Amino acid sequence: MPTLSDAFVGDNAKKNAVVDDSCVLIDEEVASRGGISGLALKAGYGLIKGIKPGFVRSVVSDLLSEFAAALEPIYQESRQSAKGIAGHFEANGPRVADALLQITDDKAARSKNAMVKSTYEKLRSGAKKNVEAAVPRLAKLVERHTL
Repeated sequence: MPTLSDAFVGDNAKKNAVVDDSCVLIDEEVASRGGISGLALKAGYGLIKGIKPGFVRSVVSDLLSEFAAALEPIYQESRQSAKGIAGHFEANGPRVADALLQITDDKAARSKNAMVKSTYEKLRSGAKKNVEAAVPRLAKLVERHTL
């Protein structure tokens, strides 16, 4: 059975397509947030994107193989599930969020950029809720690049 890593980073064309779609997903998720917490998220995201052009894309590209490995158990379960990939990912939203956030937490902790570190720490408290809300879009991205 093919792995998520094979589908996501098997070759440069695949990886670039997944990174492009992931950046669109992040932009759409941030744009869809409302209220005071949404304003804070949008401001923080804008700050991060303003650090240098292509920063978000670079981070997504750098972390894609780690994200794929972290999601691999859930992906393999979804291949056996009657719910399919999207249904299984959505039913396991907290697990998906925890798997992804463990990677970003580790990356932020190792960051040498004080502004990135500070902004991440300020936004982290609401991150799980936001990542869980993104799971339906993420599941569709996984389906698009694996089926």
